Amino acid sequence: MEYILIFISAIFVNNIVLSQFLGICPFLGVSKKVETALGMSAAVTFVLTIATIVTFLIQKYVLDAFGLAYLQTITFILVIAALVQMVEIVLKKVSPSLYQALGVFLPLITTNCCILGVAILVIQKDYDLLTGVVYAFSTAIGFGLALTIFAGLREQMSLVNIPKGMRGTPIALITAGLLAMAFMGFSGVVKI
Repeated sequence: MEYILIFISAIFVNNIVLSQFLGICPFLGVSKKVETALGMSAAVTFVLTIATIVTFLIQKYVLDAFGLAYLQTITFILVIAALVQMVEIVLKKVSPSLYQALGVFLPLITTNCCILGVAILVIQKDYDLLTGVVYAFSTAIGFGLALTIFAGLREQMSLVNIPKGMRGTPIALITAGLLAMAFMGFSGVVKI
């Protein structure tokens, strides 16, 4: 039951983008088309889940074991960057079609603060490995849901006549705020 609560909470109640404001850059930058939003969502889900496993193991068996916990942030940044590079190399060799689909998004993930934020949150919340993976996967699904809904809204806004002063970033920020308020409606669903 705990995993179901974490799953629902991470997707709807504590959405990483709309509630915790992590991952705003790709949320605003990659959300102009649903197709690109889905590609970015898949790439973030894959990398976030793997990065959480690797950073958890490094934290528990290297940093904590040798009293180097103060190096957590820099270590996690380096691990995530290296992991994204390795994933890119492996995908290029093993599955060129998947690499073509995700190739554009993989370099963007290196600088996505959502990945680093979730890796640090898993340690701060003192989750075990399985709970941390469930939390990371759920958070990635929530990120993808918010990104895809926002992309759909932006596609629809491109079809309507918006006043000149509100076009582009202003209407995007207002829409993001309204979407965040809509997700606040889920806050009474799960008590954590």
